[in-house]
Amino acid sequence: MRILVQKYGGTSVMGLERMRLVLARVQKAHVEGYKLVVALSAMSGVTNRLLAQAREFSANPDPAELDVLVTTGEQASVALFSMLAKDAGLRARSLLGFQIPITTNSNFSRARIMDIDTVRVKAMLEDHDVLVVAGFQGVDCHGRLTTLGRGGSDTTGVALAAALEAEVCEIYTDVNGVYTTDPNLCSNARKLDRISYDEMLELSSQGAKVLQIRSVELAKKFNVPVRVRSTFTDDPGTLVTLEDTEMEDVLVSGIAYDKDQCRITVRNVMDRPGVAASIFAPIAEAGILVDMIIQNTGRDGRTDMTFTISRANLDKTLAILEHLRPVIGCEDIQHDIHVCKVSVIGVGMRSHSGVASTMFTLLKKENINILMIATSEIKITCLIEEKYVELAVRTLHDAFGLSEGPAKACP
Repeated sequence: MRILVQKYGGTSVMGLERMRLVLARVQKAHVEGYKLVVALSAMSGVTNRLLAQAREFSANPDPAELDVLVTTGEQASVALFSMLAKDAGLRARSLLGFQIPITTNSNFSRARIMDIDTVRVKAMLEDHDVLVVAGFQGVDCHGRLTTLGRGGSDTTGVALAAALEAEVCEIYTDVNGVYTTDPNLCSNARKLDRISYDEMLELSSQGAKVLQIRSVELAKKFNVPVRVRSTFTDDPGTLVTLEDTEMEDVLVSGIAYDKDQCRITVRNVMDRPGVAASIFAPIAEAGILVDMIIQNTGRDGRTDMTFTISRANLDKTLAILEHLRPVIGCEDIQHDIHVCKVSVIGVGMRSHSGVASTMFTLLKKENINILMIATSEIKITCLIEEKYVELAVRTLHDAFGLSEGPAKACP
């Protein structure tokens, strides 16, 4: 049995005409001999409307009940598309997360997939041409509905492809693939034909919105080829796959940026063992992700601790730090929401030097001050003032020649 998994995002299923475009792709794959598992998102805007409605009824909605509510968006999508597919002569059936089941932990609103019952899915594929699965959702061991977090339908698609050993997972969206940077910010951004899992992970973690980061983690772990393409064109898109020698010759693959950043500085904390743990352990326990961290050189038994978080977590983080004041003995807690991360990413950086110095020199020439720096094997990230983000991205994109072709490493 040849199995193909396709995932369609909210803009792809927004109304009858767009669902007909999805149907045409499904029919084409069916004619080519595939059994299809199609994961659908809620129609664009539906999840946000449901969340807004929940907050009209409750100032602090219960996370478990919120998951019950927001899963109805995907439920509507799969039911409507299944009707359309059946009318077109396909043997189709809609499936919700709990009907498969897609079993998750009980971390409501950001649950993680623990297991997928592939025996049942494969049995149903014997009698159907296409199974239309609600993305973004699952069920915990207590029978309660869960959701996988924003962009969770990507994770649903990749997880199904991994579990079913599908040939590929096709992620359909409203863009033609993965670009060297955001085309809305840089008009000469170039679509990539291929990109490695590691590069895609870095792009996703540094602000690129094409794929949810957990879906890329799953794809890498289980070696699932992922093709990102547009529902609305015949462009072949971008293949996310294993790194090869040709990819290693490319010095820089893309420039990413993330405006959802806030810098917090805890000033004059006690410079002694355990203080960093006292600060970051409670933040982690609250489910808040900390990104960049710097600790200044201590002086007179005191030091400053600076780190970044997403803006949505600012109030919660400040409340935690205020509670910790007596423990860490800080003088002041400062924050700045007018900051942005800009990252240069490429697997070629593993074995070639000079990218960091080039990046820093380019920013200096534009009088852009670097507030913080973080690096990995294939990424260099600078925190800068938000007002300079467009200038920084365009400058770096042009300097590394990304609009003309891959930035090749020097021999």
